[in-house]
Amino acid sequence: MCRRIKILRFSKYLFFSIFLLLGACSTQSNANSFQLKDTNHQSSSFKPTAEIEKDLWRYIVNRSRLSATNDKQLYWHIDWFKKHPDYLTRITKRADPYLYLVVQEVERAGLPLEIALLPIVESAYYPFSYSHGTASGLWQFIPSTGKLYGLRDNWWYDGRRDVLASTKAAVKYLKNLNKLFKGDWLLAIAAYNSGPSRVQKAIKANKAQGKPTDFWHLKLPKETKGYVPRLLAVTELIRNPEKYGQKITPVASQLSVKSIKLKTQFDLALIAEWSELEIEKLYTLNPGLKRWATPSQGSYTMLLPNKNMALFKQAMKDNPNIERLKWVRYQVKSGDSLSLIAQKHATIASQISSVNHLDDNLIKVGDYLIVPIAQKNSNEYSLSESQREKSRLNSNRSDRKVIHSVISGDSLWLIARNYQVSINSLVKWNHLKRSESLKLGKKLVIWQPKAKATKDLSLITTLGINIDRKVSYRVRSGDNLSVIAAKFGVSVLQIKQWNKLTNKTLQSGQKLTIMVNVMNINMK
Repeated sequence: MCRRIKILRFSKYLFFSIFLLLGACSTQSNANSFQLKDTNHQSSSFKPTAEIEKDLWRYIVNRSRLSATNDKQLYWHIDWFKKHPDYLTRITKRADPYLYLVVQEVERAGLPLEIALLPIVESAYYPFSYSHGTASGLWQFIPSTGKLYGLRDNWWYDGRRDVLASTKAAVKYLKNLNKLFKGDWLLAIAAYNSGPSRVQKAIKANKAQGKPTDFWHLKLPKETKGYVPRLLAVTELIRNPEKYGQKITPVASQLSVKSIKLKTQFDLALIAEWSELEIEKLYTLNPGLKRWATPSQGSYTMLLPNKNMALFKQAMKDNPNIERLKWVRYQVKSGDSLSLIAQKHATIASQISSVNHLDDNLIKVGDYLIVPIAQKNSNEYSLSESQREKSRLNSNRSDRKVIHSVISGDSLWLIARNYQVSINSLVKWNHLKRSESLKLGKKLVIWQPKAKATKDLSLITTLGINIDRKVSYRVRSGDNLSVIAAKFGVSVLQIKQWNKLTNKTLQSGQKLTIMVNVMNINMK
């Protein structure tokens, strides 16, 4: 998985960054000429004939190329699946709309077909999957690697969740990793999970000690050591499901969806109407869409089931002059700003500015603006980012749920400490970006085991159950007293008093003493 790769952050990775960028730009594909190849690399059209399997899963495993050196390396993973027989059943049904497209890209690039099973390990073939490392989509790209491979991420759209775009990016990335590791696919797959530099470092260490440098002998993180065997175990399970008590739902070896490039912004409600497709299904096939419309800038490649695509294309021909978006005439009021108006109408300020030909984003009270709005109520766009956030807040499970509203001075560190959960959990539960500041009033869902559920924090404070603990903090680049105070939930004056500071500027690397208040919630 890509989550630990920080290619652009350090100069020592510059050479590798250039290598990947060149690779990302060099791989070209022809979307209209998909032909699967058999093990002898003889091309044949992808149709369910006597030679070509009707079940796409069988097509993959019958042409698998990767293997473990012995069965013991897969035992733990196969045993886990045997204890959870319904897991692969759920995943195989979920993969149905996407699997053909994934196999198409994997085979076109000449990668082992087992790579098409990697999203099972990465995201359970769920395109809305989001990890604590801010990795997203079927292939779990982190933002920096996604950007490196051309996956856009803006207010309207996240390319990391786009099935077709992210698959093409993952294929390019894996192909480049394979070149880097001289054709060793197991090392390339391991590098996809933990980062190429980590694998290179492990190889270098083994060479220095005269040890073998294949995947099975390298000292790698525990997650990575299990990552490659898990992929191989999944291949074995799909190959012999009855042997391991698994039920694999067949996926037809035929293309069930088609793509169309939209050059203008469309309301998803209009697409659903013209294609006679439910909006929820539209989001499922196009999970990169974050709002109620396609992206406002550039073209967008949309997927629709075959029969619905025919209806949609016909409707476009029949309605050439109908507006693809609904617009309202809005009069600027006192206190308004472009960002506030955009927020009210679930759009972005730059779009309003562009449509109204505004200079320097200046607006005056009484002016009229043309603003795009959704055709339907927000809850109709069931899988938009805002609706999925509401679903998370309203979800239920066996743990105790707490809804926290962000207040001034809050930080992930402070919230995690107060509720005794990890920052990683907060990020995953709420699909947060670590690089973005928390907005005042934003609601966060927090899950706590019922047996260890904390009491109301305000009650604990009033009871006077407080313990102060000294924490040593090293000043980082960009820090100032206000930032540090907010991080630990203390005041600037307190930090000055504890460290006898004057008004001198803080120095990077300087050590500060912080008195952290710890609430002993185990006392009654």
